[in-house]
Amino acid sequence: MTDESCSTNPAWMVSYPRVIPERRPAGHVPRAPRWMASFDEPVSLMTSDYLAVQTTDVGSSAARRFADLVRRTHDAGRADAPEAWEIVSFTDAAGAFNLVHIGYWRDPNKHATWVLQAPASSWFAELDAGAIDFGCWHEVIQVPVDRVETIVSKAGWSFGLARCPGVTMRLMTTNGYFGAARDRFPLSAIDPLEAPAPHRRRTAPIRSAGRRLRAECGHNTAIIRSGQHWESAAPDQFEDYEQNLRPKLMAGMEHLLAEPEKEGVASLRIMTNHDPESLHPRRQTSVLAHFNSLEPLETWAESHATHAAIYEHAIRKQREYGEERSVVTWHEVFIVPRNSGFEYVNCHDRTGIMPFATTLLAIEP
Repeated sequence: MTDESCSTNPAWMVSYPRVIPERRPAGHVPRAPRWMASFDEPVSLMTSDYLAVQTTDVGSSAARRFADLVRRTHDAGRADAPEAWEIVSFTDAAGAFNLVHIGYWRDPNKHATWVLQAPASSWFAELDAGAIDFGCWHEVIQVPVDRVETIVSKAGWSFGLARCPGVTMRLMTTNGYFGAARDRFPLSAIDPLEAPAPHRRRTAPIRSAGRRLRAECGHNTAIIRSGQHWESAAPDQFEDYEQNLRPKLMAGMEHLLAEPEKEGVASLRIMTNHDPESLHPRRQTSVLAHFNSLEPLETWAESHATHAAIYEHAIRKQREYGEERSVVTWHEVFIVPRNSGFEYVNCHDRTGIMPFATTLLAIEP
């Protein structure tokens, strides 16, 4: 996760003449330093790929089979393999256990080849939805780099897409004010990044058992993965995270899960990282949430008491420990154009974005 070479060399970046005013207040100075991912060379599309099995527990035959396929995918030394990858899990709202492989690519051509040929992804493509006793799903997030923004709280650390080679963490000043995340999207200079339609739950019953369904999210859906790493924390900071910061974080997530229609949330997963070999859980978590657009995510962050509690605690501890702060937080956000790359096989009807999908189509064998 560490990257001690936070470069000061010029980075390749996308920029536009700003026609939409930035949110940064005049003379703003951040309360705490933050770092963002930048690209060392031109990149057309950034891909974040979630492939998962939905079953009873990590010891189930379906989970073991999936984990073995993932290992085979990476042990083969494939040229098209993800440039960075992780294994995570979560228990969803219906009580199902989900074991997830997350992969990141800078090259969309390599990702396309991997989807067609790698053991885990080709296995998913060949599943017969009516013949399996578990679920499986595949969500592909693929966006131009002007629709990506990242942040990490500590120098020398990288997570998620920032772990790809050719991605460097750089000190920034576009942080510490509401609207900063929006300003970090290059596209926000010329595009308001608005949702084309209100956030609505589907009213018709979803028949998902025994079927392969393709779901589409609306244009400018905001997908955030927000992470917490306390595996290397000093004892006092470890205790503070477990007893103080983590409960505040969970209170915020419980609010969003309880009010998805009001808060513009289509899906929210609280995920735990696992060791890829042993599958033992690690002291590293992340929340993956799909919002109708950037605006409801910003509104929750700016105005809700649960986010204020998280934010103020993190800033207070950053000031207390400074460079010795050993609990690391981060996030990455993708603003997704209209997208139909989400596919669900024999999953329950509350899986992923299905309850709020703008379009839901059955794929016949």
